[in-house]
Amino acid sequence: MTEPWTPGDGGAEAKRYAPATQRNREAIAAVLADWLPASGMVLEVASGSGEHIVHFAAVFRHLGWQPSDPDRDALTSIAAWSAEADLANIAPPLRLDAAAADWPVDRADAILCVNMVHISPWAATAGLFAGAAHVLPTGAPLILYGPYLEPGVATAESNRAFDAGLRARDPEWGLRDLGLVASAAAEAGFGFAERRTMPANNLMLLFRKS
Repeated sequence: MTEPWTPGDGGAEAKRYAPATQRNREAIAAVLADWLPASGMVLEVASGSGEHIVHFAAVFRHLGWQPSDPDRDALTSIAAWSAEADLANIAPPLRLDAAAADWPVDRADAILCVNMVHISPWAATAGLFAGAAHVLPTGAPLILYGPYLEPGVATAESNRAFDAGLRARDPEWGLRDLGLVASAAAEAGFGFAERRTMPANNLMLLFRKS
């Protein structure tokens, strides 16, 4: 197991900022209030800057929160945000690559993944479902947030432009077809439970371990 970064690593200057976090965190939290379990530990995969998890940990203090990310600088930022928040229900961040066969987590009661699926190779999404299948108990939620392409649903022009920009940066990135995502989830043993529309042409998707 990779040793986690501790909250003391990196000062305030190590914090990263993601402007979209301030805009979407309240809307995401409103849906999480309906979908998260009453108790237990929530593993966030691809925590990025760490801004989301400190907000959610403050809102849902009855839950433990485990941040993770594959990027060292992101882990340092998460630790800096966590240290500033000084919340007892945030664990030190772990280095976790969603695409890896082995995760440094044995069990979680819920998994949250925000804005990773379109900014990573498809292997990360397939690995997310495979890894979640190993750590979540039956009935537990796997929650995704981000933009998706939906069969039969017109794609907003802003999302088309965003998709083109992502693919120009990396051909393995891009908005995913919701049908393909649901199929990958089913192959890993997850049922597609609910879809909610969100501001700025995003979706929240709820899968449950079968």
